[in-house]
Amino acid sequence: MTSETAPPAPNAGAWQGRPPGLPSGIPPPSVPLSFLAAGSLGLVACGAALVWSRAFGVVDPTADQVVAAAHFAMLATLSMGVLGAIHQFTPVITQRPLRSVRLSRATFLSWLAGAWLLPFGFANQQESVVETGGAFAALAVTLLVVNVSAPLSVRGKGAPVTGLRFAIVGFVVTACYGVVYVIDRRGNWFDLSGHVVLAHVSVGLFAWLGLTYVSVSEKLWPMFLLAHVPGRRRSAWLAVWAFPGGVLLLSPGLLLGLVWLAWCGAAILAVGLGAHLFSMMMHVRYRRRKADLHLLFVITSAVWLVVGAALALAAELTIGRHHHAGVALVAAAVAAFSGWLLVALVGHAHKVVPFILWSALRGRGIDKKADGTPLMFADLYDHRWAGVVYALVTAGVAAVCLGFAASIAIAIAIGGGLFVVTGLCVAANLSATPTRLLSAPGADRLVSAEESTAP
Repeated sequence: MTSETAPPAPNAGAWQGRPPGLPSGIPPPSVPLSFLAAGSLGLVACGAALVWSRAFGVVDPTADQVVAAAHFAMLATLSMGVLGAIHQFTPVITQRPLRSVRLSRATFLSWLAGAWLLPFGFANQQESVVETGGAFAALAVTLLVVNVSAPLSVRGKGAPVTGLRFAIVGFVVTACYGVVYVIDRRGNWFDLSGHVVLAHVSVGLFAWLGLTYVSVSEKLWPMFLLAHVPGRRRSAWLAVWAFPGGVLLLSPGLLLGLVWLAWCGAAILAVGLGAHLFSMMMHVRYRRRKADLHLLFVITSAVWLVVGAALALAAELTIGRHHHAGVALVAAAVAAFSGWLLVALVGHAHKVVPFILWSALRGRGIDKKADGTPLMFADLYDHRWAGVVYALVTAGVAAVCLGFAASIAIAIAIGGGLFVVTGLCVAANLSATPTRLLSAPGADRLVSAEESTAP
């Protein structure tokens, strides 16, 4: 029996009280929501680490204290949110369930441990803690590969599935880089200089996080913007091939100090970034939903992508003549590229989380507001606070970029403080209304039996 006709594994997405019409492969709400909630907490930790490491950031952006803040950003915030998106949307895109809900929960716990132990170990220079965190992170990567291999093995399904396959490979390569670097902290086999660290960063930022966003967004934009782009949409295919193709040259070029190879990789990656931006513009052009806050998040996210590319080019042109200024611009570029993903993650969370919670509330018999009118996605969070969150996260990214680029410690601290407030506001705003509905008198509070029925 081929993968196209194989039936879904029984109970692969066990969810008692699943609302009618919801695909059976979608995992219980607690799976993606666990990752997304932890991502908000990770943003708080990232902000606090930036405040603490502000003085180190203007002197040496590769200092252990700054590396700790970066890992809170990359692992505990961005990767945590992206993992939640993968667990939620891979079954939707492929129409096949994950291998096991229990594997999903084990992945979450393992990644949570690794994402927090690694930066704590870096910050305190405790190599045993770093190694333990690295082991948990490696375990989480292994569990994810096993879990998503079944749905992603389905043939066809277009550019998003191809992109997710490449992204999982990028995740594995990122982890392999990390394991080698963690071991080297004791063995000192080689010098962990700036270009060596950037080789690791380029894979994680673009071949893992960026490519996952590019792939998933090709399904999210049509749904959330009500956009139907005519034609064959070659830009999506170009993006999902150019991202890994560019990184395949850029990363070893940086690692080995081969400037020509790094430039070739950067050029191919730039083509992929351009294709992604073109696809976004086409979805915006053909949207049938009027301009709203979500669209503002999407466009602002793209602006940070352009800013990151400009800062990276400026860094390359500067670092040969003014080393410290060039290194500062590199750090600012990494911050801007991270801002591209962070603003997109926060913006889409205001669509994805209400969608998941709405389904969960329906499964418990809650489908109306207090006034008796139907409960809608948009009723599950305060839109005024969402606007505040947009201002906070945008200002936070701008402050951190400015702080690193101009070596201004107070700007880095301000950006970190804004991230702390952003993480707290997102968590509170997206959870307050569903919690109130669940605790309202007369609400159906059936206890979910996900854990007991999940395979």
